[in-house]
Amino acid sequence: MSWSTSTIIIALMVILSSFLTRAIPFVVFSKKHEHPYIEYLGNVLPFASIGLLIIDCMKHTNILITPYGTPELFAILTIVALHFWKNNSLLSIVGGTSIYMICVQYIF
Repeated sequence: MSWSTSTIIIALMVILSSFLTRAIPFVVFSKKHEHPYIEYLGNVLPFASIGLLIIDCMKHTNILITPYGTPELFAILTIVALHFWKNNSLLSIVGGTSIYMICVQYIF
């Protein structure tokens, strides 16, 4: 497989733009210039993102046919319990997804 110059340039530009879009907010909103509104968003956005994920996952759940949304309910309860216990968004999402997949694949 041969790599042309344009392919390498495109790949480097994608890598650079991806890196910059993730790094610029840390430079702009450093701790020394932290605005109260940015701090507020940092406190509420993890909860809002988990809420949006739950709503998105539940929009096609039919509670009138078997299993009546039971795997989804178990996953939501797991997410809430893990988040109150450890206050870690990643752990909550991974734990809830794992419980849902176990329920769907092996139980229901």
